[in-house]
Amino acid sequence: MAFTIIINRRPLSVDVDTRHDRADLLTRAKIFALTAVMCLWGVQVMAADGLTTIPSSHGPKDTMNRLEAEVKAKGMTVFARIDHAAGAAAVGLSLRPTELLIFGNAKGGTPLMQSNPTVGIDLPLKALVWEDASGTTWLSYNDPSWLAKRHGLGRDVEAAVSATAAALNAVTKTATTSP
Repeated sequence: MAFTIIINRRPLSVDVDTRHDRADLLTRAKIFALTAVMCLWGVQVMAADGLTTIPSSHGPKDTMNRLEAEVKAKGMTVFARIDHAAGAAAVGLSLRPTELLIFGNAKGGTPLMQSNPTVGIDLPLKALVWEDASGTTWLSYNDPSWLAKRHGLGRDVEAAVSATAAALNAVTKTATTSP
């Protein structure tokens, strides 16, 4: 018996020895499918390395308003709120709702920059609230642990990185979930 698998739009014919029973064939098919899924998943992770994206149960404007309010409630400074859709509209282009919030806390970020000044390219923190083509609202941000790894930050700032990650997780969770 033979069957064909399509990989990267190329057919691959596989001959199966008829001596194998159906259970063995199913086991092999499951292993192949699992391997394919793992490979594809790995490609997706690499495509957005360090980026965390979570769905919101609120619309884009409400999600951003909730995020900004929670950031301020946690004692962080909001440096800017950028409405990319408004910017697009100003030049005659359309863009689904997309807003960026730039925020941070010098007490949390300074130790990271003392460890390696290049992390300053990724600080202050940023969170993007956006709407996809189906109308689902998402919130995306760079994972602080990934930023630490990206800039080779040492163990001396692990506590600051963990605290930043916990604060970011808390504010984004509050912004995206229903009370």
